[in-house]
Amino acid sequence: MSDTRIDFLYLSEPDVIQAGVLNMEKCVETIEKTFALLGKGDYLMGGPRENEHGIMLWFPEEQRTPKMPVAGPDRRFMSMIAYVGGEFHVCGDKWYGSNIENTKRGFPRSILMVTLNDPDTGQPLAYMSGNLISAMRTGAVPGVAAKYLARSGSEVAGILGAGVISRACLKAIAETQKQLKEVRVYDLFLEKAEAFANEMSEQLNLNVIAVSSMEEAVAPADIISVATSGHTKVKIEKDWLKPGSLVTLTGTADLDDSTYLESKIVADNWKMHQSWMNDAKEHPKGMASITEWTPTGQLLQLIDQGRAKHQDILNLGDIVLGSVQGRTDDSERILFVTGGMPIYDVAWGHAVYREALARGIGQKLNLWERAHWS
Repeated sequence: MSDTRIDFLYLSEPDVIQAGVLNMEKCVETIEKTFALLGKGDYLMGGPRENEHGIMLWFPEEQRTPKMPVAGPDRRFMSMIAYVGGEFHVCGDKWYGSNIENTKRGFPRSILMVTLNDPDTGQPLAYMSGNLISAMRTGAVPGVAAKYLARSGSEVAGILGAGVISRACLKAIAETQKQLKEVRVYDLFLEKAEAFANEMSEQLNLNVIAVSSMEEAVAPADIISVATSGHTKVKIEKDWLKPGSLVTLTGTADLDDSTYLESKIVADNWKMHQSWMNDAKEHPKGMASITEWTPTGQLLQLIDQGRAKHQDILNLGDIVLGSVQGRTDDSERILFVTGGMPIYDVAWGHAVYREALARGIGQKLNLWERAHWS
């Protein structure tokens, strides 16, 4: 008789920290492997196109029933599902709720959980605190991009935004760019930039300085990381970007159309962005809405207008595999555009889960000895 008992591992935030979720070296290594699987096609995401970012629940603008929430800044729920193959061979889901008002309660803006499942039986393997998994994998992505796309010998990084994600992005960039000598950070609130500079200088043993204007952060930089939050769109002038620079767009930015049209563009997974374009055409506001809810909305509008082409955009997974060349000379400017994918959460979550299993971290919970109805 087969064993019908199902147990799964519950990992709290302290548990995932103990299991190494903050290990950026290992996280970058894991995300690099994930990009290779992406290039091979050994992954799945949701939807009929198999490349959906996720499915989102928005609240209505006006109250419909006494208890139903209404729309607000960053107020939503999101489910992001994926299968990741290779050494991971696991399915999973990142589920989160977001409300900017959370910060007034002492909570993060978003509260995230990650579930891992056996891809054959569907049985749960783990239920995990997801905030640090998500933040670390988000930061690791521009680190991998810098490894493959930054100009050789890049010494100066410009960081736009002094929040949690920028901390993770800088840690990852510093991990893959050991020759960095200076980091210049800009935030709308100078005191946040100064706190960021003090903290990261100590952690990374780098010269991190706060600057009072965006141009001061961007103009000298070989690598520019944009990770501003919410609906804040930083305006980056084309003249600020020096030849050979790499711009990683983890957050949204307001760029001149010519910046897109005159730069090499590399995406995390362009099929996902194409899926957003198809969604926009079904949106009540049409393509005009796309800049409101997608980080690559401006670029997708240029494609819709016939000013840019899908086929000109490269994918980082192909570059990691070596099937496509990324940077071809030290003078070309590269924009790396991202949208965030659940394959990262599932892969990094699985790596943390395996470490927790090996070290006896977490709490084993029983689902059943035998299903009541089977």
